[in-house]
Amino acid sequence: MKHNVLITGGTGFIGKELAQYLIANGHQVAILTRRKKEIPFKQYLWDIEKGEIDPEAIEFSTAIIHLAGENISARRWSKMQKRKIVRSRIQSTILLYKSIASAKKKPSVIISASAVGYYGAVTGDDIFTEESPQGQDFLAETVGKWEKEMLRFSSDLGIRTAILRLGVVFSPNDGALKKMLLPLKFGFAAPIGKGRNYIPWISIHDLMRLFVFALENKSVSGIYNATSPTHFTNRELMKEIAQIKHKFFIPFGVPAFLLKLVFGEMSCVILEGSRVSSKKIRQSGFSFDDELADIF
Repeated sequence: MKHNVLITGGTGFIGKELAQYLIANGHQVAILTRRKKEIPFKQYLWDIEKGEIDPEAIEFSTAIIHLAGENISARRWSKMQKRKIVRSRIQSTILLYKSIASAKKKPSVIISASAVGYYGAVTGDDIFTEESPQGQDFLAETVGKWEKEMLRFSSDLGIRTAILRLGVVFSPNDGALKKMLLPLKFGFAAPIGKGRNYIPWISIHDLMRLFVFALENKSVSGIYNATSPTHFTNRELMKEIAQIKHKFFIPFGVPAFLLKLVFGEMSCVILEGSRVSSKKIRQSGFSFDDELADIF
């Protein structure tokens, strides 16, 4: 079945890629946005703070992909920034819920981005699954609240709901990997801090495929980790990138204390990380295509 897909957060890094990919796969796309932009997609307006959404957006959609949320690494985590990170996710989800609950025509499926931050900013050899307990730090609590609101679409409205806990999305043109590759311009790659933290990751190409897989397969429902089955520590990752790009690998990098000084609490996103299992989604029939070298 081909869908009319309404995307929230559709003008961001992932959203722009996804809109194009969905169209290439035969789906119709519309973007839910605060301000209309010069983009080649149908657009509907919403205002999260005012609790307003164009009812035609819900009327259009047979499926919704929910990506809206303040970038967690956009700036240092002040109290105000933390509120933005939480509210942008929770309030947008509540607004969608209320709008769909009161609509005569409801979408048949909702897919939401979430994050492996649910498990907490910790470094170790444990492998986290969807059944692992929630962490206790700011991001873990934020993700937990977000997912709780998302699950209401299924429990209260009977809509098939799939929640994808995303790892770090790797694209050579944008996102975290682009920033990590900056030292390559100077001829080298180096770890961050001691480099012992794992980086649960997924290529942008596999992520696009996964969204379409979840959209088109009615058996996909509930929470899934969206991470590559290949695990790297930060040190291993940067060493691998150096080999792929034929650059020098320097075994010492930016000291952790400097990152903590510059980024404060947000530095946990850079300095901590664990292995995350994608076995559940693979058992559902999805296969990951990309190894690290395929991204370049």
